[in-house]
Amino acid sequence: MANAVIMPKAGITVESCIIGSWEKKIGDAVKVGDVLFTYETDKASFECESTEEGTLLEIFFQDGDEVPCLMNVCAIGNEGDDVSSLRPEGAASAEAPAPAASEEAPKAAEVKAPVAETTAIEGKTAVSPRAKKLAERAGVDATLATPTGPNGRIIERDVRTLMDNPVAIAEAPAKAAAPAASEEEYKDVKFSGIRRAISKSMHTSLSTMAQLTHNTSFDATAILQYRKQLKNCEGDLSGITLGDMILFAVSRTLKNHPDLNAHMLDDSSIRLFNHVNLGVAVDTPRGLMVPTIFHADEMSLVEISKATKELAAQCREGNINPDLLQGGSFTVSNLGSFGIESFTPVINPPQTGILGVDTTIDRVRKAPDGSIEIYPAMGLSLTYDHRAVDGAPASRFLKELGQNLANFTTLLAR
Repeated sequence: MANAVIMPKAGITVESCIIGSWEKKIGDAVKVGDVLFTYETDKASFECESTEEGTLLEIFFQDGDEVPCLMNVCAIGNEGDDVSSLRPEGAASAEAPAPAASEEAPKAAEVKAPVAETTAIEGKTAVSPRAKKLAERAGVDATLATPTGPNGRIIERDVRTLMDNPVAIAEAPAKAAAPAASEEEYKDVKFSGIRRAISKSMHTSLSTMAQLTHNTSFDATAILQYRKQLKNCEGDLSGITLGDMILFAVSRTLKNHPDLNAHMLDDSSIRLFNHVNLGVAVDTPRGLMVPTIFHADEMSLVEISKATKELAAQCREGNINPDLLQGGSFTVSNLGSFGIESFTPVINPPQTGILGVDTTIDRVRKAPDGSIEIYPAMGLSLTYDHRAVDGAPASRFLKELGQNLANFTTLLAR
């Protein structure tokens, strides 16, 4: 008896996942624990291991398909087992595989679809989702294929037949379109699930909020000296970074500025959080990810440092729980290590603010004795939603944060 393998639910808030690539093909022997396919949420990538043993009888969804969590993705059992009861309704992969040479279906090499026949069905013949996707990837017009599917439907094997029959493609009437550039001149790359999520979030952020950015800097002399002292310590203290110190200072400063530690619910209401759930922007091979340090305002500097490193590692490895990638009440994005002197961070909706951390540069000022001195200045860039926060309160937060960072050891003693 055949059994189904379902799309895992990667986190309680995840409703669907996108199949990355299949590691097994129909007919392969499968053992429990074998990786069947990769899949991704809008933030992370995972591997789906088989929960069944037997032969992979049918695949219900293909690479790039978005599948609801807990839905059947494939069937595993013994050769000849009936899988029709396991096949999700409307699954494009219900199409039969291409027939063998001994079957009645014509061989690809023997098919010479007349132009008149293929063009006559354009706009009238249904094309299956799998066939359409294959045609788009191959750069051919699916409607030029000769349909062999049920009710005259063009299915995947028809497109493959068309791809193997360049004569039919070449003889097809030219459409009024600009000539394609040589493939050597460009490369089309589809966005990953993470990239699509970033694109959607950034567009939503900039199109629905009244965003404004303030820039300032603070004297980093004391905090840099304190960092040097920690480097000489043993254990967890030696691993504390300037970024960790900034996160600690932000978590304490936000307590006095609730409108920036908040979510916009709509144009007439705001949700103020009792604790600081700090989002930390992390650069990964898959794209930008923002894990959350929950209740950062209750954590020590060492605890924040540990949490940041653990979350960043999980993001880069692609195995972070999606539930840790939401729920932030404020975000910090640090580009100081790239030498960025000032930038405009984009708010992570529905938050009302985000802090950009800039690099440290030498500046000149007048010393108390009248002489000229050089000091290290670290830049801070605060973007806030003007619907929720006015310029003066935003500036007060930035000023207080700068003072806390300039006197970091005093902040620790509170």
